[in-house]
Amino acid sequence: MTITRKHFLGTLTGAAVLALSGHAQAQTTTLRFHQMLPPQAVIPAQAIKPWAEKVEKESGGRIKVQLFPSMQLGGRPPELFDQAKDGVVDIIWTVLGYTPGRFPKSEVFELPFSSGDAESSSKAFWDYVQKNAQDEYKDVKLIAVHTHGPGLFHSKDPITKLEDLKGMKVRGGSRVINIMLEQLGATPVGLPVPAVGEALSKGVIAATTIPWEVTPALKVTQIVKNHTGFTGAKGLYTQTFAVAMNKGAYDKLPADLKKVIDANSGIEAAAMFGRAMDMGDKAGLDIAKKAGNNIVTLDAAETNRWQRAAAGVRATWYKEVSGKGIDGPKLAAEAEALINKYSKK
Repeated sequence: MTITRKHFLGTLTGAAVLALSGHAQAQTTTLRFHQMLPPQAVIPAQAIKPWAEKVEKESGGRIKVQLFPSMQLGGRPPELFDQAKDGVVDIIWTVLGYTPGRFPKSEVFELPFSSGDAESSSKAFWDYVQKNAQDEYKDVKLIAVHTHGPGLFHSKDPITKLEDLKGMKVRGGSRVINIMLEQLGATPVGLPVPAVGEALSKGVIAATTIPWEVTPALKVTQIVKNHTGFTGAKGLYTQTFAVAMNKGAYDKLPADLKKVIDANSGIEAAAMFGRAMDMGDKAGLDIAKKAGNNIVTLDAAETNRWQRAAAGVRATWYKEVSGKGIDGPKLAAEAEALINKYSKK
């Protein structure tokens, strides 16, 4: 006699049927994680991949995270946040400044000489968003926000004083950074980070604003030989980043798998991404040193000149966001207090 599934289930006890049904329901969920950088870059290799592996392990293998680097699922880097919002993909990592004006409250962390090491600043940024800017992320399930470490210049010609920047075409990664570059006398050129290497090699730009951590992936220390940083713990600029999940993809998960995602979201996830940035900064700097590149650290007096020259960016930002009903000075004070709270002594 042929035993059909119906006949077989009919011979089982109710408890056994429930057990089989439960096994059937414990199906694997695959989440597609999309981002702009090659897989060997710091954040994909040292933050996204470990995060994905941790989620898979803690879900007992019921969540599989497929990693898609270098925009393999299509679109351009500025479209990543919307890809998560609209369900084109399940999870993304992106630079918030790629969509100018969309995250005005979050922009406060990009103001000149605001933050230092990425781990501390990322914790502060997460805390700040929870208190002041949740509305900017209401369309997604926010997993983490973070910053990079102290910002500096990488240039074809040496930058040893403020005047060297005058008229120089410099890549800026966000609206706020471009405002700063303009006020410092440079000619800002907006480019997403994957385009930096080619733009430098072809002479489209003469310098770029990126942290040390991404220079190896973009081969920047091979293309240009001059790097200029500043005295003190805080960098000239920073960029802000987010890891975001499609709300529908999150809502479809059973309660226990939602808990896995929740356990891997928040301030500790932010800190992990920040730590990866800090470790990447050290590695990128070491590569430049071994290459014999010209690494300039502007002294305290010259750094102070840049601080004074960049001070107008804050006033410009205050005026712009006030038109959106945002109290810029209040948010800046809140951000500064949180950065000081979490900063490494």
